[in-house]
Amino acid sequence: MRPLLRLRSLITAHTAARRTAARHVARCAALGLTASALLAPSPLAAVAPLAMPQTAGTGKGASKAATKPKAKPKAKPAAKTKAATKAATKPATRKRSSAPTRRTTKAVPVLRHTTPRGEIALAADLHALLTARTTSGAWGVLVSSLSHGDTLFAFRGDAPMLPASTLKLYTTALAFDRLGPGHQLSTAILRDGSVDADGTLRGSLYLQGGGDPSLSTRYAGGAGPDAPMAALARLVADAGITRIRGDVVGDASAFDSKRIPDGWLARYLNDSYAARVSALSLNENLLNVAIAPGKGQSGVVTLQPATVAYKVVNNTRTIAGSRASKLVVSRTSDGTIVARGTIGSRSQPKVYQVVVDDPALMTTGAFRKALERQGITVDGELRMGNTPPSSERVATYRSPPLSTLAGDMNRESVNHIAELLFRSAGRPGAPDGVGSAERANMALRQFLTQKVGARADAVSAADGSGLSTLDRITARSLVQLLGYANRAQWGTEFHQSLPVAGKSDMLRRRMVATPAAGNLHAKTGTTSEVIALGGYVTARNGELLAFSFLYNGTDRWRARETIDAMGATLADWSR
Repeated sequence: MRPLLRLRSLITAHTAARRTAARHVARCAALGLTASALLAPSPLAAVAPLAMPQTAGTGKGASKAATKPKAKPKAKPAAKTKAATKAATKPATRKRSSAPTRRTTKAVPVLRHTTPRGEIALAADLHALLTARTTSGAWGVLVSSLSHGDTLFAFRGDAPMLPASTLKLYTTALAFDRLGPGHQLSTAILRDGSVDADGTLRGSLYLQGGGDPSLSTRYAGGAGPDAPMAALARLVADAGITRIRGDVVGDASAFDSKRIPDGWLARYLNDSYAARVSALSLNENLLNVAIAPGKGQSGVVTLQPATVAYKVVNNTRTIAGSRASKLVVSRTSDGTIVARGTIGSRSQPKVYQVVVDDPALMTTGAFRKALERQGITVDGELRMGNTPPSSERVATYRSPPLSTLAGDMNRESVNHIAELLFRSAGRPGAPDGVGSAERANMALRQFLTQKVGARADAVSAADGSGLSTLDRITARSLVQLLGYANRAQWGTEFHQSLPVAGKSDMLRRRMVATPAAGNLHAKTGTTSEVIALGGYVTARNGELLAFSFLYNGTDRWRARETIDAMGATLADWSR
């Protein structure tokens, strides 16, 4: 009965705390204080979280172990020798143990969501959750009812915050608004000469990038990294071209030449999530270097996707056995790829990933390699340049609809897709048709002020993914964006692009077995100094709520626990 009495005591204290919070708000209203008085320390913090009493060892294995009698250790007979007798009579010398002393730490109860009723109780509970766990850092939080049009909770709602990947929500909305969810990005193949009857092109062939991220194994249906360029080469063959007298030219002029956005830290640049940005991209601008055992002394080094853009130096050796030893892949200053080390004759191939510094060059080199594999002879060189205005179109390769690309971007948080969509959204209206992060940021601010109703200084985007340390948003602007997206013509596609708590992608393991599971759908944001979540949740009474939870600081795991508890609390709230 003691655990039950303890539980009743906690429930009584929880109810009393809510009543105290209600009286506090009433006093604030009577004194004419602002709504910020709701953010005073809440008495709920003294009793939150409310944890159910648990019985130790409730699992199947624990139950079995508890019922099984412990075997009595068998005594080892002492050796009856003179030395043993002497040792037994000698006083023992106390030795200092070299083993580390184990410190017992008090278990911290799980931060649980609450079930508030009414606006006052919700505000009190959310504030209590904000102060219950994190010991450092800063919060920016805002919750609004899209059904009733009122703000339910605000805490530093206008403070500029690092957004991490919640910035992708702005990129999605801007791209949908300026281009449309059904828009397809394209890669064009053009020629600047005539084609003879025998299929000889008396000129050069141009590969003109349009910021399409779908030239990737992600969209190849399992066909492998060479599939996108093989598809483009078939389009050239289908146009009747069998030989190219001129050059194969890559054109990435649809975007500006800045491949690394402002604010990307140097430590990011060798990781796949920080691939370079280009209007002419392939395989998310990552190159795989595969090393396999050879039949002779050397190993076999291949590039995936295959490209003629890079020289490869193979300093690997095949040895007996099944192990690979000291395999290293590096690049020289001129872009040469060097592989060295040993690999066993019975070893599986080892694959090393390289972030490509010049995506357009790698892509054009892969295009030329695919043309050769298609049986098309190329007499000229591989080079980069702009397509002449008088060139004639040979074929066009189109991406999936923007709604599909945005869904993959948001559900899996793909930075590469975000950067290409952001710059593509900045191209309409540009005098020269060139997309850049700067132009996209200007377009975003115009969109926010003219359509969303947010302040012009509420958002500053140095990139489209949220990886930049220069990005800033406010919790209020994000909720305003969510409200506009909900009523926009493309609102359905926007909602569908988001992962669902406890069910899919980035939220699959979060808020499981809570009222938010299968209900809350939102975009995550995570870096070394940010934990964020922004999206929608349906409350217990059927109201659709938009929320923005932004945390900047180093106490990220506790902040994530707090965010999940607040999300579930919103799902279990009613007026």
